[in-house]
Amino acid sequence: MGKKGSTSEGDWTYFQQGPELKVSEFGFPFETFSVRKLKVSEQAFQFPSQLMLGKQAEYCFEFMVKHSDRYELLAANIQIQGEEQTLGELDYLLYDSEIEKNLHVELACKFYLFDESLGDRLIEKWIGPNRKDRLVEKLQKLKQHQFPLLYSEATEPLLESLQLQPSTIEQQLCLKSFLFLPKGMEKSNLPEAFSDCVIGRHITIDDFTPKNYPGSFYLPQKKEWLLSPESHTTWISFGEAKRQLDEKLAQKRSALVYHKTNKGIELFFVRWW
Repeated sequence: MGKKGSTSEGDWTYFQQGPELKVSEFGFPFETFSVRKLKVSEQAFQFPSQLMLGKQAEYCFEFMVKHSDRYELLAANIQIQGEEQTLGELDYLLYDSEIEKNLHVELACKFYLFDESLGDRLIEKWIGPNRKDRLVEKLQKLKQHQFPLLYSEATEPLLESLQLQPSTIEQQLCLKSFLFLPKGMEKSNLPEAFSDCVIGRHITIDDFTPKNYPGSFYLPQKKEWLLSPESHTTWISFGEAKRQLDEKLAQKRSALVYHKTNKGIELFFVRWW
């Protein structure tokens, strides 16, 4: 297998440059918080290869914010406690020196596949590779629970300790969205907000043939999805890739594949469903 978890200083940049879905025009009133052009001072960085993907995203995000010339991190991953149970978590409270405002930022990092059968609206047609989560459900949770938590009575002590008033805090969403389309569907058919986030396709195992996919392959573990595909040094043959895919699909696990040819590297999922 290939290299597991490169630790080069530049590894956070793949996350930074990853696509960000703007959802404000699709019925969800969240302004976009973007890190794609954020200037970050040069600092030693070791990619947290042993963390789960969501925690890796948080680690990269916090690193960039802390070493930026624009933001001050006021608080991160704050558990809000009710009288009997935890009500939820606020991801980040920041101060934006450029616009001189305090921000409440929610962060999400998702890989979604397009499935035409899932609903009438485009926003409903995106689902996780193993069909365990959907974009529309994530956005509804943000709208109905995570963002309103800022205004909960239980959050008041936290805000008072930071000398913040909820009415003066702007709420924004950083939604890193890596989208994959089915074979034959062109991203030009999508609104720009979605087409800008498409990075590959998804196929069935029947489509995965030597004729369709000549070259070499790498099947990253989920903990490697936020590492640059170019960072991997050991590539495998079609036969070995097919063997590994058959094992994963038998367990109903879709697999991300990096396909390398003399033209470069393309990304696609082989789905089990």
